[in-house]
Amino acid sequence: MTFGVVHHFPGGTRENYEASIAAVHPADGLPDGQIFHAAGPSADGWTIVAMHESQQSWEAFRDGVLMPRMQAGIEGGFPTPPEETVFDVTTLQP
Repeated sequence: MTFGVVHHFPGGTRENYEASIAAVHPADGLPDGQIFHAAGPSADGWTIVAMHESQQSWEAFRDGVLMPRMQAGIEGGFPTPPEETVFDVTTLQP
């Protein structure tokens, strides 16, 4: 089942986002298992929405790539962890 992840970074900026994505995404597209990615400014920061093939693909990316790189520190990246919401996706339209 498709699995959704919403990350909200209060005070986050486009520059934080671009530095972070450069560090955690492959240069030629999305990480394995990620099928959709959207991001943009929100009322008080920056929000990212990602869809993964499954909860397992999300957890593999989170545990194998995202968290290790964020914990190591990303120069210019988001200074604090995100507020996170996850959900099972029942409808995903193009």
